Amino acid sequence: MIEVPRITVRIPGDWSHPKELVERLPAGFQLDPEKLTMPDGTEIEFIPMPPDEQFARIFQSACRRPPTNDERAIVERYSVNVGLTGPGGSLEAALTMMQAAAAIVRAGGAGVFIDNSALAHGGADWIAMTGDGGSDAISFAFVSVIRGAQQVSTMGMHVMGFPDLKISSSDIDEQGEAIIEIIRYICRGERTIGPGHILADEFGPRFQVVSREDDEFESDSALHNPYGHLKIVSAKEIAEGN
Repeated sequence: MIEVPRITVRIPGDWSHPKELVERLPAGFQLDPEKLTMPDGTEIEFIPMPPDEQFARIFQSACRRPPTNDERAIVERYSVNVGLTGPGGSLEAALTMMQAAAAIVRAGGAGVFIDNSALAHGGADWIAMTGDGGSDAISFAFVSVIRGAQQVSTMGMHVMGFPDLKISSSDIDEQGEAIIEIIRYICRGERTIGPGHILADEFGPRFQVVSREDDEFESDSALHNPYGHLKIVSAKEIAEGN
């Protein structure tokens, strides 16, 4: 049985006192020393963390889009990282965590750093994605794409209950649109994806899933994907190999 992954996010802010954070939370949210309680009663583990010398640099370098000047300024002087941890493994669970983090952003947080994918977003972008709430927005929020010389891979798909992807760099266009489309296709949840599955468009077969392999990260790491990863190759490469 696959263990349900945990989603962990950090929201940096420059609150002068915990009371300031509590008072600025949106209506219906409650915060105590151990948990954030959402309006529907869902409880999210709350782990405040002190500032360190590396986080501001890491956050800004991990942002998918540049944060605003105000967001950058808060990160640079942040006094506490609000850590939130909750169950993942589905689009619904991921959206719940987005909504919890958005409440902290609305209370003055600068943005959100995701431990599960080493990806970050400025606060305004995070609130916009949370408001959208669709599978495309959720995957954009949580999934990072790592492009190497030989291989393109994803990190963070387990947040939504899916395996990560690996595909040869030579099979991806310069803008990486192909892997983005594959991510979107999988996250829409229309069909279960596994070895043998063919990914096609109006022009015919484009890619095929050839294998599922175990994840290489240790099981206690937030980056560990218990669903493993799928190796995907182009249909052209398969045809040439035959």
